[in-house]
Amino acid sequence: MRLSKLIFKDKVSSVLSPATERKRPRLQTVVICGAVAAASAVAGFGAQSAEMGAWITTWAATPAPRWSDDIPAPFGVPEVLENQTVRQVARISVGGTSVRVVLSNAFGAKPLTIGAGSVAIAGKDGGVDQATLKPLTWGGKSSVVIPAGAPIVSDPVALRAKALSDISVSIFLPKETALSSAHWDGVQTAYISGPGNFTTTATFKADSTLKSRLFLRDILVDAVPESRAIVFFGDSITDGNCSTPDANNRWPDHIAKRLQEANRNVAVVNEAFSGNRVLTDGMGVNALARFDSDVLSHPHVSTLVLMMGINDIGWPGENAITPDDKEPTAEDIITGYKQLIDRAHAHGIRIVAATLTPFADTSKGLPTEGYYTPEKEKIRVAVNEWIRTGGGFDGVIDFDKVMEDPARPGYLRDEYDCGDNLHPNDAGYKAMADAVDLDLLLGAAK
Repeated sequence: MRLSKLIFKDKVSSVLSPATERKRPRLQTVVICGAVAAASAVAGFGAQSAEMGAWITTWAATPAPRWSDDIPAPFGVPEVLENQTVRQVARISVGGTSVRVVLSNAFGAKPLTIGAGSVAIAGKDGGVDQATLKPLTWGGKSSVVIPAGAPIVSDPVALRAKALSDISVSIFLPKETALSSAHWDGVQTAYISGPGNFTTTATFKADSTLKSRLFLRDILVDAVPESRAIVFFGDSITDGNCSTPDANNRWPDHIAKRLQEANRNVAVVNEAFSGNRVLTDGMGVNALARFDSDVLSHPHVSTLVLMMGINDIGWPGENAITPDDKEPTAEDIITGYKQLIDRAHAHGIRIVAATLTPFADTSKGLPTEGYYTPEKEKIRVAVNEWIRTGGGFDGVIDFDKVMEDPARPGYLRDEYDCGDNLHPNDAGYKAMADAVDLDLLLGAAK
């Protein structure tokens, strides 16, 4: 089994009853900057011009830095690229007639040069529909330099994209480029060319592929009136670790499909990152630190779904990863939750929590043994009890009950276990999504 399958994520449980619904003011439009490239390079979108009120995030991938050598799991991304084109595919949630692409140099130590870019409806094996292939521009220019630490928003591109369609984004990196900002667990094939700019070619001959996101941060579409978005804020279980690559079997992917089938034009924004923790950095920035950039930056967010905490419990004392970390108490994690609740509510955003799913025997007999212990299970149980009964959240999704083996409390059901006793398989992710009451996510009256 891959180490990556053993150390990430907490489990969420299927929806149960919503907590008492609070009447909150409708979230006011969050705005992004205009098309001028220099103005686009900002740390967040919250203070940007009103023009962006007409846009909504239809897809996202959280960037993170390369982690240090004391974490033995391979990052899986090359150190540098030069004079090469990267083509990446993303399935959007809601559709539109125009798109914008957000690239991120969030963790870059130097400015990032994008020599050219394009967007299109994706085809097979890295190819695109030639009739839809459009160049990206930034302030009318065909290339752009992204300052260290900043994102950049492209100019609008006329591209009719249906809900749940696959969008291809290509970027040309003309200079030696350190791959310092990546979403390593993309569960989607990215295609890397040999030398040259291939952003305008319909077919794509890849010299190599990988399953990570490189610099691609968000895809935006023009928003219909009364648009709203749901942000899913989590770790590897929300990120889809252990699901089939290129199959869009993350549980938020299934939620996006269910929303479309129910004629709900609601964007699904997946801001999960494998290995993420509420309180501590590691494989990415902790949830408290990235909340503003990864939640509040998005326009029209009405609901936040939080499923995080199992890595806070599992990592400390784990033999191969963080043997010297201090184990947090259940109260420590709950205090982190309370901070996220207060910050969401301060911006008029409902926050729904998912209970942590079973993890008994995770990493047993492996170098990463120690992720699970009976003492850690007690912390998980206490955290779940507060999620269900503490009254802080606007709703509760009890994935623990959905995923637990009724004959073996604390264990995942065999039919939902990908084989590491921690992450669901494709069937497990679908079962999670199918168990969610969409009205709970949307805040509809019960």
